[in-house]
Amino acid sequence: MVSTPSRSTQKAWAKAIGKPAEEFDLTSLSIQTGAIPTGLLGTLYRNGPGRLERGGKKVGHWFDGDGAVLAVHFRATGASAVYRYVQTTGYLTEAAQDRFLYANYGMADPQGVWNFWWRVLTKQDSLKNTANTSVLALPDRLLALWEGGQPHALHLETLKTIGIETLGVLQPTQPYSAHPIRDPLTGEIYSIGVDSQANLHLYKSDRTGQIKKQAVIKLDGLPFIHSFALAGRYLIFFLPPLAMNKLAVLFGIKSYSHSLEWQAGEGTKILVVDRETFEIVSRGETDPWFQWHFGNACVEADGLVRLDLVRFTDFDRTNEYLREVATGVTHTVANGNLWEVRLDPKTAKIISMQTVIDRSCEFPIVAPESIGQPWRYTYLALERKSVVDGSEFFGAIGCFDYQTGTLIEADLGENMYTVEPLYVPDALNPERGWIVTIVFDGNLERSEVWIFDADRLNDGPVCRLALPTVIPFSYHGTWHCSVKK
Repeated sequence: MVSTPSRSTQKAWAKAIGKPAEEFDLTSLSIQTGAIPTGLLGTLYRNGPGRLERGGKKVGHWFDGDGAVLAVHFRATGASAVYRYVQTTGYLTEAAQDRFLYANYGMADPQGVWNFWWRVLTKQDSLKNTANTSVLALPDRLLALWEGGQPHALHLETLKTIGIETLGVLQPTQPYSAHPIRDPLTGEIYSIGVDSQANLHLYKSDRTGQIKKQAVIKLDGLPFIHSFALAGRYLIFFLPPLAMNKLAVLFGIKSYSHSLEWQAGEGTKILVVDRETFEIVSRGETDPWFQWHFGNACVEADGLVRLDLVRFTDFDRTNEYLREVATGVTHTVANGNLWEVRLDPKTAKIISMQTVIDRSCEFPIVAPESIGQPWRYTYLALERKSVVDGSEFFGAIGCFDYQTGTLIEADLGENMYTVEPLYVPDALNPERGWIVTIVFDGNLERSEVWIFDADRLNDGPVCRLALPTVIPFSYHGTWHCSVKK
């Protein structure tokens, strides 16, 4: 466990995660400024760790917090929101005893190695599925996703937890990743999962989420694959050079976070897979780097794959920074930059790489209709220009225009912090789009929904809505349109 630093040393962003999140029932949202666009019809869902302490003890890493989902429903009559913890088995068990009982990404079993092994031998959950990383909206339910286990199904309107979701085929040992990709042309959903035996599971689902095809690729070691990219007919994977002390994890001696070691002398491996057959097209290797997230990818006219991602120099610093976030004070500087990469999918050879944004940024996204297709704009959370020591959370939203090579940004202001921005197509006008995000106001200690015109980002928000309680920083979200086309 980690101790809590004094509030006097904390930045304003730490107030967003200083206390466990408070749930609230469906509540009408008041407009602070502007007006809700008439074409914004649907629901914004966001997922992230809502609780970073229990029984006076802090989690070991920001990734260990219990998942809490926010739903903001936009209707013709106005906006309303509901916020709920995902009622996982681990959450309910720990809530009943008001103490940590499970190992997690950054925590060994708090009850000791022998308890960990007792759970393993009696076939109980040795790790807590926190359901805290992302969400996938299906026609009849919402999935709360986590890296190392099965999804949890929630009610689309009320966020009531329905239970574990198998998507028709998932077994308890088959993880389903937190970064599924939906093809805008076919509606097919692609996802992955890496199990403890170094098997990369590949899944293809129909529009309803039902898995229709799956395959397994055996990988070396125990690779860390957080996300991947869809480019036309290809699935693209970059495997950073990480080694895991597998025995320490399997025997419950160390957490996953403490068992991962950066291999600076090795390269990042490249894996190109055919999305239809799930067969390997090519393998390659390039310079070492680490990435959490891709923005987008596509196949260009010359047959090369173009993609962008946020690239970090190594894993150790970004992982340590994210561990420190949970304490409210960060000391480690770990700046990721947006890079553009071109590679030959037939050989997995990188043809060119270049930095396109050299300021700290993360959570790159594109318009949903551009996923896997040629695109012009990448949106992301961005560090404010005035930040020089890496101690602040993201305080700006950026849009990089690949056609003009320019960065457009919206600076949110002093002590104002954003999470991943989402591009939302206008339901009434396909030529328009909106950037919707949750902003924490560190001056007034409150959370708001901010809406920007995607084409006029630097004009500031067109609407700000007040939320009933502080919403701790979330990781990922999605938009579910309520207008049938």
